[in-house]
Amino acid sequence: MLRPDTPEEGRVRESRPRETDDELSDPLRSQARDANIVMRPPRYTPNSLNSLQATEYAQEHGKFLEYHHAAYEAYWDRRENLGDPSVLADIGSSVGLDGAELQQRVESGHYAQRVIDQYQEALGYGIRGIPTFVLDNLLFTGAQPYEVFQRVMDKALENRESNPSQ
Repeated sequence: MLRPDTPEEGRVRESRPRETDDELSDPLRSQARDANIVMRPPRYTPNSLNSLQATEYAQEHGKFLEYHHAAYEAYWDRRENLGDPSVLADIGSSVGLDGAELQQRVESGHYAQRVIDQYQEALGYGIRGIPTFVLDNLLFTGAQPYEVFQRVMDKALENRESNPSQ
């Protein structure tokens, strides 16, 4: 869960130093430009439980990637509130899911315990941030430049070469 201390109703997001209405502050601004992706400063910080429940619904219906990409655009480009079940329903409908059913499942908390259990499991593995990447016994967190992934991959391959039984 992203920022689990966020109240259920979410909260208005405060601008950060060196951030404009259309651009985040560095390093995210530079990373987004380098990756050729849109990341406009969101106006609202939602409690992520509803959006994670909607993602479970999408996964269950074979539309995880489509939903994930549509939710990304809704949040980072259009600055929509991903804590609002009706917004999540619209995103689901846009990728061919039953928006009304998705909204009903989110509002009823149908997937809430599953999401909470996954969160608790991640904490048990020492995962404290989003996104987190695990490769062999190497764990790293956060939006990272390509070079970090390359170094981690090189280290993992080096570890496998020196310990072929793993």
